[in-house]
Amino acid sequence: MKRFLLSLAVILAYSTAAFSQTQIIAHRGYWKTEGSYENTVSSLQNAGQLGVFGSEFDVYITTDHVLVVHHDPTIQGIRLEEASYERDLKDLVLPNGEKLPTLEEFLAEGAKIPGLRLILELKSHRRVVDEDRAVLAAVDLVRKYNLDDRVDYISFSMNMCKDLIRLVPSADVYYLNGEVAPADLKTLGFAGLDYEQHVLLKHPEWIKEAHDLGLKVNVWTVKAENIPAFIEMGVDFITTNDPVEGQELIRKQPTGPNSRKAMGANTFSDTGKRR
Repeated sequence: MKRFLLSLAVILAYSTAAFSQTQIIAHRGYWKTEGSYENTVSSLQNAGQLGVFGSEFDVYITTDHVLVVHHDPTIQGIRLEEASYERDLKDLVLPNGEKLPTLEEFLAEGAKIPGLRLILELKSHRRVVDEDRAVLAAVDLVRKYNLDDRVDYISFSMNMCKDLIRLVPSADVYYLNGEVAPADLKTLGFAGLDYEQHVLLKHPEWIKEAHDLGLKVNVWTVKAENIPAFIEMGVDFITTNDPVEGQELIRKQPTGPNSRKAMGANTFSDTGKRR
């Protein structure tokens, strides 16, 4: 804990005196509520009703070219990228009673929720050919629903990110893996970095460097008790499983040179969770 408090102090030394207008992204939607489950249509609807900036969700492609929304690479023992949607997946029921959603169902619903940014994470696949298929299929669906101006793309796969930047140069594409410095992301054509919270603890200077280059900064997956500290650091987006608490903290965020004292951002809980 002492090491993380020291890291946080270093980060605060790099932060600006005034707050940026930080926004909240619901991680896998807003699912920590009765009747919902992560990465479901209901979690997307809940995020829209909550009024957060965006809702993040995860996408794989099946052998029969269907894009499905699910975080883990397997479901009920079935590996998604090796499964047929029609044969293996279309009738699967999630813990809250909803069926495993397709990306098309997700985008069709998202198109009905004005103002909600759709944060589409394309998951890494074992085969490059499947990653390439997933990118092409996702871009086609986004265009089908006229959502080009409301979808941001994120991925751990540099291969998929480069394809997205090439195919949709107007889109905001963010890299997740955490090892690339802002200047290199800028050269590659990224809109910004989207890194796990401990990466920014290790490289606090990257927040200012990114902003100086005109890049955006997102941090994930932040627990409620750590949100005030990252607001103070001046990140643009905070991805969290606690969007209700996040929205409340955003509404309360002070602006000005005494903001650190006002927020009481002097602790950091070492409880990160990978996407």
